[in-house]
Amino acid sequence: MKKITATTSILVMLLGCGVSNDSESGKAVQSAVASPDVVTMTLPVVSNQLAQGTLSSVEVVQAYLDRIETIDRSGPTLNAVISVNPNSLDLARESDARRKAGQLLSPLDGIPVLLKDNIESKDALATTAGSTALINNLTGRDSPLVAALRSSGAIILGKTNLSQWANFRSSHSVSGWSAVGGLVKNPHVLDRQACGSSSGSAAAAAASLASGTVGTETNGSIICPSQVNGVVGLKPTHGLLSIDHIVPIAATQDTAGPITKSVSGAALMLDGMTGWENNYFESLDPSVVKGMRIGFLDFARNDNPRLNAQLDAAIARMEAAGAEIVSIAEHATPPEYWKASRLVLESEFKAYLNAYLSGSPADIPVRSLADVVSFNEENAAIEQAIFGQDILESSLEAPSLESDEYREALALIRTVTRENGIDALLEKYNVQVLMGPSGPVSPRADVVNGDVWPAWAGAGSMAAVSGYPNLTVPAGTIAGVPVGVSFMGDRDQDSLLLSVGLAFEQAGSGSPRPNYKPTVSADEMTAL
Repeated sequence: MKKITATTSILVMLLGCGVSNDSESGKAVQSAVASPDVVTMTLPVVSNQLAQGTLSSVEVVQAYLDRIETIDRSGPTLNAVISVNPNSLDLARESDARRKAGQLLSPLDGIPVLLKDNIESKDALATTAGSTALINNLTGRDSPLVAALRSSGAIILGKTNLSQWANFRSSHSVSGWSAVGGLVKNPHVLDRQACGSSSGSAAAAAASLASGTVGTETNGSIICPSQVNGVVGLKPTHGLLSIDHIVPIAATQDTAGPITKSVSGAALMLDGMTGWENNYFESLDPSVVKGMRIGFLDFARNDNPRLNAQLDAAIARMEAAGAEIVSIAEHATPPEYWKASRLVLESEFKAYLNAYLSGSPADIPVRSLADVVSFNEENAAIEQAIFGQDILESSLEAPSLESDEYREALALIRTVTRENGIDALLEKYNVQVLMGPSGPVSPRADVVNGDVWPAWAGAGSMAAVSGYPNLTVPAGTIAGVPVGVSFMGDRDQDSLLLSVGLAFEQAGSGSPRPNYKPTVSADEMTAL
């Protein structure tokens, strides 16, 4: 583990670049702001104040617990948190005792974090993936990333809501809904999509329900919710973090990643999640963008003029920071890609979910994908209250991982997204990083018709399928709805992307603070 003193010195230098802006409104929201005022603090600020003795871990944990009660369980009722660790205050007292004794484990010691509820921890918290079939999935195990956070002294505050089965259940799903946790609300505009599947993690980070949160992604499940909730989300290089003891979809794409209110907070969390081996936080250097050629994915825009105006402003910010922006106007994806991508996901989902369920040490009623399908049929009033399970059913018929059909599909999608995708764009345009929209403007949540998104913006699927890193950073708001930009790079360029993202963040105003607006007004709607 890295020495604490070096990281702490850098914390002090970065404190000014991560405080979220704007202000909250509403009586319920104001009553939730406890002392200390964690709403104004990014993760590095909390860490620094703990180190200086300005705050205790007990005070910080209690402040977040109060916010969960007032913001998430009542007031705006975000439904972002599924469960709270009953031992969190005891863990905070232990951290404070270590600090008093001069035995801190890391800069994350005493920092409360929330985990997406498909990630196992050995705390008294079930890992449900949002399904009542796993309501008693208490395994007594830490996933490796949680073990690393725990050994750093971080406090597992609880679990966040998610799109059930990480949004791999139905073609007509409602992102952010689970049978266990209900529908996650976007804290900026409450009737807007929180996206998925890491909806609860992103909404909780935006609403300051923890210092940082952990999400997971197979294809967009960190980037999309982070964007629409106005926070920083990193989908790291595939394989950087072990996916053991995480409810799976596809082992060739699944990864966890940090979601926070600042780029420096994401870097600090990634250090803790990886055992302090890669110096992500200490390596942050926004000056790397000076003279850097960055390719902007103009082909990934949609036709929303206000979104495009935000993207143009983002380009100007990077140019002002010293980068040279190169327009990339065209990039074709072969039509057979999409069918092959779905086949890979379904084949891997069947194989790896069967292995996960059959190996769970908990007392659960499902031990295979077929069991889950049957459980959902028998409990349709709860599990299928809003949408069905056609993806689960079609996955039962997917080819095996030993089949030529699966292997050919996997080879195809990797070639499209690697050699003919990110690698080709970096080389052809002689750029170090790719930049583009993180997604379209979030639409209203629709529990009748399922997810109804506008024309898509962004190319995050290339990073997801290739396994290359992708970082989204807030770019601004449109009628109060956040939008962001993504930075993608070559494999293992996570550190570079964090530095580029920090340069972008410092050139703007940081993560917007939620206003908990009930809806967008009619006048604002005409501008969307």
